[in-house]
Amino acid sequence: MKLYNTASRSVEEFVPIENGKVKMYCCGPTVYGYQHIGNFRSFFFEDILKRVLQYNGYDVTHVMNITDVGHLTSDEDSGDDKMEKKAAEEGKTVWEVSKFFTDIFMKDMELLNIIPPNTFPKATEYIQEQIEMVKELEAKGFTYVTSDGVYYDTSKFPDYGKMARLDIEGLRAGERVEFSEEKKNPTDFSVWKFSPKNEKRQMEWDSPWGKGFPGWHLECSAMSKKLLGNHFDIHCGGVDHIPVHHTNEIAQSEAANGEKFVNYWVHGEFLLMGDEKMSKSKGGTLTIARLKEEGFEPMHYRYFLLNAHYRKKLNFSEEGLQGAKNAYEKLKERILSLKEKAANENLTDTPNNYKEKFLEKINNDLGITEALAVLWTMLKDDTLSANQRLELAYDFDKVFGLQLDKIEKAEAADDIPGEVKSLAGQRMQAKKDKNFALSDELRNKIKEMGYEVKDSKDGYELKRL
Repeated sequence: MKLYNTASRSVEEFVPIENGKVKMYCCGPTVYGYQHIGNFRSFFFEDILKRVLQYNGYDVTHVMNITDVGHLTSDEDSGDDKMEKKAAEEGKTVWEVSKFFTDIFMKDMELLNIIPPNTFPKATEYIQEQIEMVKELEAKGFTYVTSDGVYYDTSKFPDYGKMARLDIEGLRAGERVEFSEEKKNPTDFSVWKFSPKNEKRQMEWDSPWGKGFPGWHLECSAMSKKLLGNHFDIHCGGVDHIPVHHTNEIAQSEAANGEKFVNYWVHGEFLLMGDEKMSKSKGGTLTIARLKEEGFEPMHYRYFLLNAHYRKKLNFSEEGLQGAKNAYEKLKERILSLKEKAANENLTDTPNNYKEKFLEKINNDLGITEALAVLWTMLKDDTLSANQRLELAYDFDKVFGLQLDKIEKAEAADDIPGEVKSLAGQRMQAKKDKNFALSDELRNKIKEMGYEVKDSKDGYELKRL
């Protein structure tokens, strides 16, 4: 199995630290808002990586953090805390905001059939571990105190910026951030921020340096150390994490622990809306719930994501998603057809090398698009029995995660109760009238009667729950 390692800028053979076992850490959501479909491209690629590792027989210990404190509106330690800002806007506590958006994130993960990590640590649950890491950095001479917090002195870490290939000398001219007189170097970053004077924050803790909260970068270093150890196999995230967040993680972890932090750094590219990266801060973003309102199922979006390699930018468009929906629906029809044939055929076993081809593709830096082509070629191969093709499809789907084994023939319209169909018609009219409250109420009534209504291009579809 081979993976592209950002640290070396090359595709390398994957060799785990411990034979047969893999420890993997992935940067999770900041729960001050809805996670948009661009965020889920990252979580999807990490899910594919995990599935490929498991397909190869590895026992994977997977950790994904929940950032519920200390993430400022700028990666360079400036601006407001996103959690506190959202709580003020909503008139809620930060704890209520965190729980609300964490719950939605978990539901969206389930809808997209993303295998949950072994552990979802929250930053607020590991404050002491973060304080202990700052103490270790301080004892080793890597920190200094300013009026607004405790900072990491990047000049003390010789390899700072190595993975990101940062031009440190260029940054000294102030290209990265407006230079602060209290910062010794433009690349220095906070490991502990002091609470503003004369202001009571909802999330703040006592520390040896004063009341405050941990710097954003610190949580991943402290939690990965606690849950995976000082040195582990794989760290994932989006490419936007490379120059700041992951660079700072490496600096503070290796300085504190005195050894190599991570063997393989694996990063996914952006989902683009037009020519711009999708970002919650820009507004107008799409969520999984919004896609469902437009008549697209989570599996349609999952199939859409399968059509691009994780290290390539992917342009999102409704036309592209519609094409993925059409392809997925054809795949469902093919599976249903094979299930009908398999029920009436004698079991045969024709020699073939499709599994070897599939393994070759996915093990070449997660070549998922080529693996998808192998699936379609196999499904059209009439020299194989229907049972063989179904067995292979279900086996390949351990990686694709398209829930092929759950595909069932849709209930005939004549078998659906008239009252359910009437409510569905009323709901469609309410939606046309933009009476969304009534539309939601009717959807819930339909659900209580054991059916799910799904919007489609031609109107709606009803499916038994």
